[in-house]
Amino acid sequence: MSNTLEQLPILNVDRISVFYGQFQAVKEVSLEVRPGEIFGLLGPNGAGKTSTLSAIEGLIRPATGQIKVVGFDIVGQPLYAKANMGVQLQATSFQPELTIADILKLYAGVYGVKLTKEDVFNRLQEIKLEDAAEKKYGQLSGGQQQRVSLLIATIHNPALVLLDEPTTGLDPQSRRQLWDRIEAIRAKGHGVLLTTHSMEEAEAVCDRIAIIDHGRIIAIDTPERLIALHREDPEVISVSRKGRITLEDVFIGLTGRAVRS
Repeated sequence: MSNTLEQLPILNVDRISVFYGQFQAVKEVSLEVRPGEIFGLLGPNGAGKTSTLSAIEGLIRPATGQIKVVGFDIVGQPLYAKANMGVQLQATSFQPELTIADILKLYAGVYGVKLTKEDVFNRLQEIKLEDAAEKKYGQLSGGQQQRVSLLIATIHNPALVLLDEPTTGLDPQSRRQLWDRIEAIRAKGHGVLLTTHSMEEAEAVCDRIAIIDHGRIIAIDTPERLIALHREDPEVISVSRKGRITLEDVFIGLTGRAVRS
């Protein structure tokens, strides 16, 4: 798989459109996630983030365009594409009565990964939960549950990891631990695509970001370049409250001040 990761984008989304009846939620969106890259997809509520993610996951079929995961088409070769993908949802719920060890073995089995007792200990040690193997999932804190959820999403060593609002509701310590874990995935040469409403998180963690609004990508670049590009934009300057232009200022300047439901 390493040769594949070196030669191809991890994820290639080429001009996809998504419709719900007559309503077009995604309008010819294109983006790519490169090997060893954390890519952020940002947008207001209803902007098209979830629909784009759902298409990438293979949950909905785009009306136009193509999605490839390490070269495998999500529509034409769904089993191969999904085998190279791990997904952590914003609200992941595992069986609360099962122990963490049982959950790891269960989901590892789904991907054909065999885990010995020592393997389980080593995996949990990676996320600093080696003493929690016999704890029930429902007994863990929110931050611990998120770490377990991310571990399970990556238990089959996928080339692409999709994270939907991974740090929502976490305290600063838990959030930083999860950031470290995400950066460790990137360091192995894999690709990470995450959505977040935290501009601080996007600016701190993401190598590149795309801002989507009304179903279209309206900006795509590194956080630093986006800030530099829009530093003199009157709309951006007018929303700045910190004496310096931040990614949040750029985001609000481009998408507007109105609260989306």
